[in-house]
Amino acid sequence: MTSPSSSSASSSSSSSPELPLLPIPGDCGLPFLGAIKDRYDYFYSEGRDQFFRTRMQKYQSTVFRANMPPGPFMSSNPTVIVLLDALSFPVLFDTSKVEKRNVLDGTYMPSTAFTGGYRVCAYLDPSEPNHALLKRMFMSSLEARHHNFIPLFSSCLSELFTSLEDDISGKGEADFNDISDNMSFNFVFRLFCDKYPSETALGSEGPGIVTKWLFFQLAPLVTLGLSMLPNFIEDILLHTFPLPPLFVKSDYKKLYNAFYLSGSSILDEAEKMGIKRDEACHNLVFLAGFNAYGGMKAWFPALIKWVGLAGEKLHRRLADEIRTVVKSEGEVTYAAFGKMALTKSVVYEALRIEPPVPFQYGKVKEDTVVHSHDAAFQIKKGEMIFEYQPFATKDPKVFNDPDEFVAHRFIGDGKKLLKYVYWSNGRESDDPTVENKQCPGKDLVVLLSRVMLVELFLRYDTFDIEYGTLPLGSSVTFKSLTKRPKFDS
Repeated sequence: MTSPSSSSASSSSSSSPELPLLPIPGDCGLPFLGAIKDRYDYFYSEGRDQFFRTRMQKYQSTVFRANMPPGPFMSSNPTVIVLLDALSFPVLFDTSKVEKRNVLDGTYMPSTAFTGGYRVCAYLDPSEPNHALLKRMFMSSLEARHHNFIPLFSSCLSELFTSLEDDISGKGEADFNDISDNMSFNFVFRLFCDKYPSETALGSEGPGIVTKWLFFQLAPLVTLGLSMLPNFIEDILLHTFPLPPLFVKSDYKKLYNAFYLSGSSILDEAEKMGIKRDEACHNLVFLAGFNAYGGMKAWFPALIKWVGLAGEKLHRRLADEIRTVVKSEGEVTYAAFGKMALTKSVVYEALRIEPPVPFQYGKVKEDTVVHSHDAAFQIKKGEMIFEYQPFATKDPKVFNDPDEFVAHRFIGDGKKLLKYVYWSNGRESDDPTVENKQCPGKDLVVLLSRVMLVELFLRYDTFDIEYGTLPLGSSVTFKSLTKRPKFDS
């Protein structure tokens, strides 16, 4: 492995090795037509990964210009500067150089009608006064519920595993995504509202409502991959004009009302902090629905996919570590997780190889120089930076065998590589604050992932899966679950 410079995140020439300052390569084509061509290449002709790989090879650079979807007519300027290596990537974490206002979804922003007329925290730059206030509300709400993370999620997982077993027994296989979605929504709602969503007007509709609401916002960034739908028709329907919020207005109102009526403890605290109650609730719905449930919807199938594909040998090693530690500790505790080196490494490796949020954007506040491994590039004030995380976290100059799932990668000296794991909109070695845009639930996601593996291998010796792709993430189907022998309990 080639060792990067010690800072590895520098965007100023004073703290990086002397590298040639080169013009940024890339041809975005004719106005309007070039953006449409790139959109077709991205979604249909080449596909997402090949779109970036082709241009990286063409320009012999991990930094280049391109057009990013959706383009015309939703984006006034689809041109971005693409960064694909681990060294240039962290410039997006420096909020003194990069503005994060309205860039969550890239070169376009969904209507605020999806969020009650408010620009919720995810769309705010840290320089805006409400950002610190709202993010502090999120972080304090999570901290107040810290004691309930493990027991509540373990309880939800117990229901998940029962459903998996029932489906495998009755149908010969189990759709993990559907079962995981239901479990995730139940967990999120119970965590923030202290009751089952079925005890509210949502009934069992919560996951479906949120999924529909998410789709209407993210449709310009996905392709459905339906063979019966011609590409040009899908492109017109999804990528040319925004889907109207009116179609999910009643669904969103039902979701909002459930959180408004059941999340009173959080909303009371928000009012004490000076946040209007309805604004706090719209932000709570976005945190719970978009950030938490939406993230889990993409992430948990990815985690299970990679652990499943690793095979029985890894499963035995994980089961041995988990069962040994839990037997020693007497139960599943925070202290126990600290002793599970392989389990921790597996979670980080899955986050590295398939991050739940692959895209990150930012607009440069001032002329800035970024460094790849081979050159320096000046980005002008006002230009948009786009970073495709799966390439940066598979940088062959940072990671050995970057395209391979290496379960033990982050054990021992491998922990030093955690600063190149960027899934949370920040380094894994850093912490979220009200001054940055790092995910406030970063540590919770890692914890829940460990709990999922622990509860899985306390119950089962191994499992078999099949997997596929979805518009956002992976699909996983369980084909078998081999229970742990009772005498081994």
